[in-house]
Amino acid sequence: MNRRDFVQTALVTAISTPLWAQGTNAWPERPIKMILSQPPGSGPDNVARQLSERLGKALGQAVVIDNKPGGQNVIGAQFAAHAQADGYSFYFATTAALVTNKYLFKTLPYDPQKDFIPVAFVARSPFAVLVRSDSPITSIQDLVARSRAASGKLSLANEGPRTFGGIIARLINARTKMEANLVSYSSVSVAITDLLGGHTDAIVADLASTAQFARQGRLRLLAVTTAKRVGGWEQVPALAETLPNFEMSGWFAVVAPAGTPAPVVARLNQELNTLLGDTDVVQKILAIGPIAESLGSPAQLDSYLKREHERWSEVTKEIGLLPE
Repeated sequence: MNRRDFVQTALVTAISTPLWAQGTNAWPERPIKMILSQPPGSGPDNVARQLSERLGKALGQAVVIDNKPGGQNVIGAQFAAHAQADGYSFYFATTAALVTNKYLFKTLPYDPQKDFIPVAFVARSPFAVLVRSDSPITSIQDLVARSRAASGKLSLANEGPRTFGGIIARLINARTKMEANLVSYSSVSVAITDLLGGHTDAIVADLASTAQFARQGRLRLLAVTTAKRVGGWEQVPALAETLPNFEMSGWFAVVAPAGTPAPVVARLNQELNTLLGDTDVVQKILAIGPIAESLGSPAQLDSYLKREHERWSEVTKEIGLLPE
C-alpha cells in the first residue's frame, strides 16, 4: 500500500469509527437519555432526577429522564432493551425489571439477563412493616403472637400478591407461621389510607411511601426488611433480628443495552460512583427514602445480579408463587 492509499484508508477508518472507540474523552457529544419504567414523581424518578443534573454537569452534557411507565416495569424495560447501544441510552432499572419479573411472567418481551449490561448500583430501597400509632402492637414478636391468637383474623395490607410488597408479606407470613390475612390493594397509597382508617391492622410497604406518616406520628415502624438497621431509623429493628437471614429490599441500578461500548460503561460507572460518595447526594436520596449505595465496578454489579436471580428463584418457590 502506497502512502496515498494508506492516508485514504486511515481517514475512512477515522470517519467511520465511533468517537467512543477513539477514546472516552470524545464521549458524550450530545445529551444522554436515562429511561425509567416509572412515572414522574415516583420514588425511582425522584432518585434519578437527584443524580441526573449532577451527572450531566460531570459529563458536560444533559442527562434527560425519559419516563416509560406501565405494565409492572415491562414497558420501560422493553423500550430500554431495544434502544440503540451507542452510549446515549441507559436504563434506570428496579429489582422488578431486572430480576423479579422473570419469575412472575411466563414470557417477557425482553430478557433481563441478556438484553442489558451492568453499569452501576445506585441505591437500596427498604421495605417496612408498620401499624397505626395507636395500635397495641409494638413489635414484630407482638404482631406474630396476636396474629396466631386471632387465627387468621389479623389483616396485613400490601400492594398486591405479585408486587414486591405483596411477596414480602407472603414471605413473612410463611416464615413466622403467623397466618395473617393478606389484604391486597391497587396501590400503596390506598393501602395506607385504609390502614389509617382502621380497616386493616398492619402493612408491608416501601419505606419511601410510609416514612412521612411515621415522622408525623400516624404510623409506627415495627421493622425494616433490610439485613441491617437503616440509617436515620436506627431505633427500628431489622426483621433479620427476629427472622435470621431475612433480607428483602428493592434496589435501583443503571444498566445499558447489550453492546454498549465498554469504555463508555466504565466512564459512567466512575462518575456515578463518585456521586454516590458525595454526602450531599446521599442525604438528598435518603430524604426520598432509598439508601444510596455503590457496589463498585460493573463486574461486581453483574455478580450481585446473578445472586439476586438465585435468591428470587428460591423465594418464589418457597411461597409457591408461579409465573403467569
